[in-house]
Amino acid sequence: MASVQKDNRLTGSQSFMCVGFAGFFSKTVTSPLEVVKIKSQVGTFHCKRGFCQSFLLIYQNEGLRGFWKGNLASCLRLFPYTAVHLTTYKKIVHLHMDELGFISQWRAIFAGGLAGIAAALTTYPLEVVETRLIAQNCRQPTYIGVIHTLSKIYRSEGLLALYRGFSLTVLGAFPFSVGCYAVYMNLDKLWQEPPFRFTPLQNFISGCLAAGVSQTLSYPFETVKRKMQAQSARLPHCGGVDVHFSGMIDCFIQVVRNKGILSLWTGLTANTIKIVPCFGLLFTCFEMCKQVCLYRNGYIISPLSYKLAPGVDQSLGPYELQEVKRYLKNRNFGSGESSFGNRW
Repeated sequence: MASVQKDNRLTGSQSFMCVGFAGFFSKTVTSPLEVVKIKSQVGTFHCKRGFCQSFLLIYQNEGLRGFWKGNLASCLRLFPYTAVHLTTYKKIVHLHMDELGFISQWRAIFAGGLAGIAAALTTYPLEVVETRLIAQNCRQPTYIGVIHTLSKIYRSEGLLALYRGFSLTVLGAFPFSVGCYAVYMNLDKLWQEPPFRFTPLQNFISGCLAAGVSQTLSYPFETVKRKMQAQSARLPHCGGVDVHFSGMIDCFIQVVRNKGILSLWTGLTANTIKIVPCFGLLFTCFEMCKQVCLYRNGYIISPLSYKLAPGVDQSLGPYELQEVKRYLKNRNFGSGESSFGNRW
């Protein structure tokens, strides 16, 4: 899937903050598409008439703020998700590296899948909160805010309700990884050149393509997961879910029996349309944040351009660069004192 490129000129905390802020911004801007997608997956009445009519019905019934329901929970989930994902991924990759420090594409994707599962397990309650907030009508709310939603679900339905449908995350990771692998294994045929020669635009298109294919393959698992997250006998209309079921397998059966097999991909239009602006904003915002950090670290002459600072070794890490600067400063200061003493 599309991801930002690691830059060794940034500290770990700077990379984490750049990724987090970029994710926060891209999620907020594309939130209306995410709301339509999740409402379609749950099966609320807003999405019975198709993609375009969904926006109109949400606006008529809930106003503009209805398009940003659950966005805070989604954004809060970003930081712990990113931290756990990166930490787990690094550890798994390190275990699968050969003597020369290389790892195959398939093993790297597999490591990404396992890291995604670990990160999802850690932050899954916030995903349930996001689904509940989006599925409800914000003008007649059952839940008010992230903390209230978490506490109310825990008090009325128990801890397991905050992890309802998690097994589908694990099951969906397999077709998702297969989709990523299938795309990346054929990129050289698509572009007629090896991956190390890809331009930033080619990498961006490749990432969007991989995201589109992998998300489409794993989409039925996400649809059933969202229905399981939203359904509750304690909510009006059972949480707005369009079918009633007793478990994961029964949910698949009821959806296919009552709505048809293609309904497992309901909301895919909104999800597919969201990919390009979401990743476009993610990359753009990350690069802007990175420029500010590189300027602060002394690698470029301005936060508004990538023009390199003269005389700076770009291969040095930020702490190494600071040590070199400190050494040169002390040496120049010492030579200045020496020349001053010689005059007298």
